[in-house]
Amino acid sequence: MPCQSPHLPLKYSFKNKKSNNVDNTPLHLDPTSVGIVTPQILHFDEPLTLECERVLPSFDLVIETYGELNADKTNAILICHALSGSHHAAGYHSEHDTKAGWWDNLIGNGKAIDTSRFFVVCLNNIGSCHGSTGPTTVNPATGEIWGADFPLITIKDWVKTQVMLSDRLGIAKWHAIVGGSMGGMQALQWSVDYPDRLERAVIIASTPKLSAQNIAFNEVARQSILSDPNFYDGWYLKKNAYPRHGLILARMVGHITYITEDAMKVKFGRDLKSGKFMYGYDVEFQVESYLRYQGERFSKNFDANTYLLMTKALDYFDPTRDYTKDGLDEKEALKQTLARTQCQFLIVSFTTDWRFTPERSVEIVDALMANNKPVSFVNVDAPHGHDSFLFDIPRYTTAVRGFLTAPTPKRTTKQNTITPHEISKLARH
Repeated sequence: MPCQSPHLPLKYSFKNKKSNNVDNTPLHLDPTSVGIVTPQILHFDEPLTLECERVLPSFDLVIETYGELNADKTNAILICHALSGSHHAAGYHSEHDTKAGWWDNLIGNGKAIDTSRFFVVCLNNIGSCHGSTGPTTVNPATGEIWGADFPLITIKDWVKTQVMLSDRLGIAKWHAIVGGSMGGMQALQWSVDYPDRLERAVIIASTPKLSAQNIAFNEVARQSILSDPNFYDGWYLKKNAYPRHGLILARMVGHITYITEDAMKVKFGRDLKSGKFMYGYDVEFQVESYLRYQGERFSKNFDANTYLLMTKALDYFDPTRDYTKDGLDEKEALKQTLARTQCQFLIVSFTTDWRFTPERSVEIVDALMANNKPVSFVNVDAPHGHDSFLFDIPRYTTAVRGFLTAPTPKRTTKQNTITPHEISKLARH
């Protein structure tokens, strides 16, 4: 589903969603697909106090659900999305829709997150632009769009709204909370802030906090937007404008960090678009053409204020902030913080991910092991870089499936740990 933007009505109607299928050919669904799904809008009248000390008097969350919730409500899995993700994680929105949800290869009947066994919920976080309350929705206090007035959001704030969603759905404890990249940060925050409300956490291609380099990339992306003359201090919608150029540059910078040098070499090398040098500043190399295409496409489907908010939420993320004293080194702070956790963990990293390297996942694993917490770790060899968490990679999907379906071990003084080998064995049955 596209973001609300200047190219779309502010009050987006799910029923009016345009098909991606230009010839209107009816969709032939794969039997493993969750099929055609309908998003739901849930309204919350309860005031939400944010970490920035501002209060949202009310808010909406857009969600999608797949599978059936069992009678005792113990088979529910929460999916947390990454920066540009949304509630539309699986299935299609109409019989003529050819674009499946962003994690459709993992969620479905018999897939790694098996909807024949689990009730799966995915939501769009506040501050985003896919229908939940955010910069492109209406501020009830003014009757106008929030725009630049929308407050800064943290991952801790998102988790708080997800707890409210859990209560609305009557789910006291999630079977698992699963997320990749920024979604993995939300799963980690859950395990610390609400340790008794999840059985398992699956943290994929993530990190315990951003490095200085990560923050630097985000700042370059933000400055690309903020310096666009059509940004108008965040009030571009009122000016009937849009910082398209800035958003294109921001996405180009981000996209470079999601893929590997080897992948670029294989896909583009130094190939020229026209076969010869043009001695100008227009597109000459194929990789330039690819990045401009990615930026152009993203600029038509995402909101600039949302991009700023999301990158700031990433920068602020540090689950140790509320649980440790000043002066501790990062390793000890993470160890003390994760001592609070009660769930089982599966940590997945990818060998070619240089945005959040495997070493960052190992930091989480080491802190959990230092506390004798049940943790499994899989470092998957994959060529796709940070974006690997979006791909159907057998070792990765097998690990997720096995972890989610493994029996819950009895708690002992020395916690049980399910190894990747045991996960693989369980997944084959």
